[in-house]
Parts: sequence; structure tokens; C-alpha cells
Amino acid sequence: MAYDVAQFLRMSQSELDDLFGASPAGPVPEGQADGTAIIAPGTRFSPEIAQFVKYFAWQGKVFDPVAGQLKNRISPFGLNAIVAQVYKAPSWLDGKECIVLDYSQTSTVAHWIRDEIRLVQPPGLYLGKVYWDKARLIDFALQF
Repeated sequence: MAYDVAQFLRMSQSELDDLFGASPAGPVPEGQADGTAIIAPGTRFSPEIAQFVKYFAWQGKVFDPVAGQLKNRISPFGLNAIVAQVYKAPSWLDGKECIVLDYSQTSTVAHWIRDEIRLVQPPGLYLGKVYWDKARLIDFALQF
């Protein structure tokens, strides 16, 4: 089945979790990805919330696999800031391999955040989970 970000926004939390669980880690991505926050998945509010977040807070990520790092594109100006380490490790969701975006050693403002991503559709559509400590917060999509 072919997936896109708009479809992610229409899916329920359970469907997103199942899709994440059925997807491989895939390769560590390279370059700039457009990001979409998935908040209140499967509701009529999800697309509007995603647009609000994209405009005012978070537009995506820029990956450098050689350095094993990424920077988030934030603010209405798309500033590259908030660095994370990038590596493969078991997912907190299901214990299977994922790509971890770890802010614990690189960011004072986000040191309690851990993201996990998996490749849903090659070549560059990833689905992600955000954790605050070990509590799940939201999902997100990255489109390269």
C-alpha cells in the first residue's frame, strides 16, 4: 500500500502504532526533510494542528549521517537548531530496531526528548514517535 503524510493524519493512533511496528528502520537519512507533527491523529483537527505547528514551531529536520547528527528546522524562519545524535537502537515501542534521534547529550532545551523513526515508504517517507523521558507524546512524519 502506498502512504503519504495526509494519510498519516487521517490514521488513528492504533493504526500509526501498527504501521510503525510493521516498518523497518531503514537507512539513516541524509539531508533536509519536511516535517509534519501528528497531533490528535485520526481527528478532523489533526491537519489544522499540523499546519499551525509547521508555520510557528517546527518545519522538519536536517540529517548529517556522517556526523551522526541532525538539526531541527524551527521557528517561522526555519532556523537550524536543537541538535540530536542519530543512531540505530531498539525502539521503546516494540523493541525492534529503529533510528533514534537522541537529544540527551546534545541539547539543554530538549535533553529529555527521544525521537524514533522508521522508513514506511522508500525512498524517504519516515514515521516517527516522540518521547518525553519514557512517556509518549506525539507522532510525526518526515518526507525527504
